[in-house]
Amino acid sequence: MSKIDEVQSEIKATPGLGKKMAKYGAIGAVVAIPIPFVGPVFGALAGAAIAYAKRRD
Repeated sequence: MSKIDEVQSEIKATPGLGKKMAKYGAIGAVVAIPIPFVGPVFGALAGAAIAYAKRRD
């Protein structure tokens, strides 16, 4: 099982984690808007990663 499969199964198994990742991703994208072109993409990825890392809270 690859790491991507593990993350997908973790998201499906944890209620509310997907919503939390979407919320943090949106916040990260908004914060990174001043960086041209790739800022919002990396901001969204960073926000979702933070939410995934804090999934036990």
